[in-house]
Amino acid sequence: MEQDALDALKDQLGDHQIFGEPVSQGDTTLVPVGEVQLGGGWGGRSDETGGGGGVRARAIGAFSLVADGTVAWHPAVNVNRIVRGGQLALATAVVACAIAFRRRR
Repeated sequence: MEQDALDALKDQLGDHQIFGEPVSQGDTTLVPVGEVQLGGGWGGRSDETGGGGGVRARAIGAFSLVADGTVAWHPAVNVNRIVRGGQLALATAVVACAIAFRRRR
């Protein structure tokens, strides 16, 4: 049964889940690229079994293809990650200043 579920999931996920439909404008074509991660497990006692799983998908960028043969990679920018990094840096600086201020007293 577990193998059937894995096979069904494998059949549903393919290259179309990683590379999106190409979009053309003029002589340039963009091919969106994503990342898909899967996880799961099954187990249990002899009288009961159970399982679970999860899927995570996110955009990681796009390839641009120009008619003259030029190919370029354009990474996706995760603004939330940048903001979180700034917040962490600010919190670290505030804590460091507070510790330094207390030591001077």
